[in-house]
Amino acid sequence: MVKKIDIKNLFYIFITFHLIIWTLVPTLTNKNLPLDTIEALAWGSNLDWGFNKHPPTSAFLVEIFYNIFGSQDWAYYLLSQLCVIIAFFIVWKLSEDFFKNKINCLISVLLLEGIYFYNYTTPEFNVYISELPFWALTVFFCWKGFRNNKNSDWFLFGFFAGLGILSHYLFIYLLFAIDIFFLYMIFKKKINFKCLISVIPFLLVLLPHIIWLTENNYTTITYGLHRTGTGDQIFLDHFYHPVIFFIKQFGIIIPFFLLVFLLVSKFKFKLNLKDQNLLFLLTINIIPVFLIFLTSMILGVKIRTMWMTPFYLFLGLLFVYIFQKQINLNKIKSFILTFIILFILSPFSYSYVSITKDNKRTDYPGKEIAELVERRWSKNFSNEIKYVIGDEWHAGNLSYHLISRPIWFENIENKTHNLDINGGVVYTGNAEVLKQVCPGIYGKIKNQGFCMIGNQRK
Repeated sequence: MVKKIDIKNLFYIFITFHLIIWTLVPTLTNKNLPLDTIEALAWGSNLDWGFNKHPPTSAFLVEIFYNIFGSQDWAYYLLSQLCVIIAFFIVWKLSEDFFKNKINCLISVLLLEGIYFYNYTTPEFNVYISELPFWALTVFFCWKGFRNNKNSDWFLFGFFAGLGILSHYLFIYLLFAIDIFFLYMIFKKKINFKCLISVIPFLLVLLPHIIWLTENNYTTITYGLHRTGTGDQIFLDHFYHPVIFFIKQFGIIIPFFLLVFLLVSKFKFKLNLKDQNLLFLLTINIIPVFLIFLTSMILGVKIRTMWMTPFYLFLGLLFVYIFQKQINLNKIKSFILTFIILFILSPFSYSYVSITKDNKRTDYPGKEIAELVERRWSKNFSNEIKYVIGDEWHAGNLSYHLISRPIWFENIENKTHNLDINGGVVYTGNAEVLKQVCPGIYGKIKNQGFCMIGNQRK
């Protein structure tokens, strides 16, 4: 049966269904976009080469989509899934260099549906999702550069590596792993220094962000260190956090291992470290995870689960390569059945939680609040709302939902010279504080204060 099917077409059917399902399910079950997506949209309204929490790639991507689709929630769920399936496609393309058998290529991708980073959590577009295509492309062109030693491959490797760093700083763990591989290959005299071409596009891509960092007191790095809990450790944290990290990560990939178990007849293998293909796959899969585990152990810091989103993209390819001789196609029916169950169960469970669980961020009446603000504004002021000021969630929702698409600021300290005096302003924040200091029209919605300042209607 498998032989009669065009495997490549089967792959395209799979990613198409993944795209459609994971775009539709959150669109139909969520009332509001998730926190991280609203956050990225807030940044996107006020584009810069960095923000208070993260580098800029996620903001650039959502702003492109906003300029095309506006405030259509489905567009940002679509953006997330495009990042996922682009990564899947690159995994497929890389696997073609490792296997003549297209079934192995397909299995390398299908196994990823056993990792919830690539299904259940994907509706929330964020910096981790934005990493996925760049993580995949960096690995792909690194491999191509190593195999072909072409200037174009090395250039693209550096270019996508730079974009990866601009997505999330933990991308550096992949680059550390690749550097270790390069050093080994240079030591073995199996690669020359032509790979250094990649440094040029890498630095050029990063340069605007580096300049921004120096001008903004390295605020994103400070935030990242704060999120790890740096500075608050006790001795036991050096053991506790790594153990918790290991347990959580193992739990996350249990369905992945189940799928592998259903395919492999005997778990017998011999690691041949002279096999450069295997060495490369071990490097990009194992070393980044090991290094971040080591970081947690040495510094005693916690590693947040979602940070690991891109780290397992090529895990399916690694396992299929190791066990390719033990894969039993007679067991393929059990594998396919279990895969289909997981493929259906994940969006079903997401829908169930989305519909039944109360007080979620995605239940926030962002559109309704924006309409109330819009009506009150139109009643009292003649100009349009050009700025919203407050946290990324409340003010960010206003920026996204208001018709005028106002620019978001967390605060306007030292930024007043950039404001158009003819532009209306809406402040959001502590209701009691705003009530006392608001020089314009004050209102309160859902325990949140709103202060509106504009040109009064005559």
